[in-house]
Amino acid sequence: MNLGALLAFVRPDLDWHALAPELTLLAVGTLVTVADIAFDDKAKRIMPTLTGVGLLVTLVPILTLAADGAERPMFGGAYVVDDFSLVLKALFILAGYLVVLMSVDYVREGDYYENEYYTLLLTSLLGMVMMASSRDLVSVFVALELLSIPAYMLAAWRKGGPRSNEAGLKYYLMGVFASAVMLYGMSLVFGVAGDTDFGTIAAALTGEGASPIVIVAILFVLIGFAFKVSAVPFHTWAPDTYEGAPTPVTAFLSVASKAAGLVALLALVFVAFEGAADVVQPFFWVLAAVTMTVGNLIALRQTNIVRMLAYSGVAQGGFMLVPFAVAFEGDAWTVPGADITTNVLPSAYEAIIVYAIIYAFMNLGAFSVVLAVSRRTRSGEISSYGGLFNYAPGMAVLMTLFLAALAGIPPAGGWFAKFVIFRALADASTPAGWVLAVIVAVNAVIAFGYYARVLVQMWFQPVPETVALGVDSGGDDEIDLDEAVGSADATAEQDEHGDAWLATETRQATMVRFTPGKIPMTGALAAALAITAIATLALGVFPGLVSHFGDVASFHFGG
Repeated sequence: MNLGALLAFVRPDLDWHALAPELTLLAVGTLVTVADIAFDDKAKRIMPTLTGVGLLVTLVPILTLAADGAERPMFGGAYVVDDFSLVLKALFILAGYLVVLMSVDYVREGDYYENEYYTLLLTSLLGMVMMASSRDLVSVFVALELLSIPAYMLAAWRKGGPRSNEAGLKYYLMGVFASAVMLYGMSLVFGVAGDTDFGTIAAALTGEGASPIVIVAILFVLIGFAFKVSAVPFHTWAPDTYEGAPTPVTAFLSVASKAAGLVALLALVFVAFEGAADVVQPFFWVLAAVTMTVGNLIALRQTNIVRMLAYSGVAQGGFMLVPFAVAFEGDAWTVPGADITTNVLPSAYEAIIVYAIIYAFMNLGAFSVVLAVSRRTRSGEISSYGGLFNYAPGMAVLMTLFLAALAGIPPAGGWFAKFVIFRALADASTPAGWVLAVIVAVNAVIAFGYYARVLVQMWFQPVPETVALGVDSGGDDEIDLDEAVGSADATAEQDEHGDAWLATETRQATMVRFTPGKIPMTGALAAALAITAIATLALGVFPGLVSHFGDVASFHFGG
């Protein structure tokens, strides 16, 4: 590049108000790092507070932008701030805040590096926030890598634990492979369309038809994002990563990361790939059906609750992919405010947004209960939940609420998530849609089977005399039961004969005597449980609230 070209460069116009959420997150991350450098060990206790307050502050510009209501495109339409992006940005920020609440005592008691943990969490959230506004292949890929790379490191945060190292390595290797496949697909799409803008791609694909190169390009891009939502057969990383990663990180990956992948798919499918409905819809029909079925059937056989929730997450991802299978089965309509005629089915993309919002709260709530109960039992086995109602009735009630929501049982919010899926299929009113509706109904029944196993343990089974201590629900090393209730220095457990065993991660089947008692509860974890429980119940009792957000987001996304 010569001097003349440099002098001729004109900085693109930036809407600082529109970029305020991203800049606020960046400032909070910088502040966390500076505080750690300036105050060293003294800053550890304020890190979660600083991060949590920073996330709440980030909601302020999101709310002001929502109140303004104007669509704000930047960088030639590659980055757009509208009501669709604002709804999803608020979801990501709230999910991140709940994960921070779950992390406070887990990270502190584990003696992990706090500054780096929260900085990586904020960086990953920044990628998710950027993903919500990306309307270009380049901006989508940059956002995807920004959210993924910190997540790889967070999965392996317990550096001393082989399971955590394995979790991070598997997630990283599979993630790199998926990114390579997706990037190759994007290069093919660019070759066909001659541009990376979604609107230009849509116009090019409409005229191109389903040529072999177009089919390969689209499938490669979709396969890359299928990894992010842990769709079968690209789900193999999820169970081991969920079990090995710290529990708050597992919750973060199961909700925020999955939602970010869905957001990218929404933009790609409903805008860029609208002209390739004959490729997209059959692909998602098969992907959704297989993902739901395989996820549910394998979840039935799990004895570890985190692995069960991992496969449950795979199945739930399958439910969320269902509307993509009927994405373009609507009657032709004109987008308000734009001279564009489309066959996009409005209830389809509304269903995806509504399901993602409800799923975030009910799944984070379930993981919060797992985290709380493991502080008493130090076991991730489903059998360790036996008789939970006898010594921790509050936890049993909360877990019942969240599992009922995941199963789609009223009045918990999950019933409305399932309802909007069936409504989208009914609105499509195609033979393929009705067959898929039957598959969804069958899988909803199957899913109740493994959720009911946990409910039976909590309400009808006696308290177990012994528990398989091994690795806890978050993948932590075996530690003394006394440590769960405050004895941080204990490293061995005495059995009834007075013999001591050294706590090691390799002794996963070690059975120790379990004495039920009050579950140690901290303010931050209690707040996470309260927020998720209230939201899960409120979204089920007042579904119009989440439906409104879905209407607002989908309307502006269509425009």
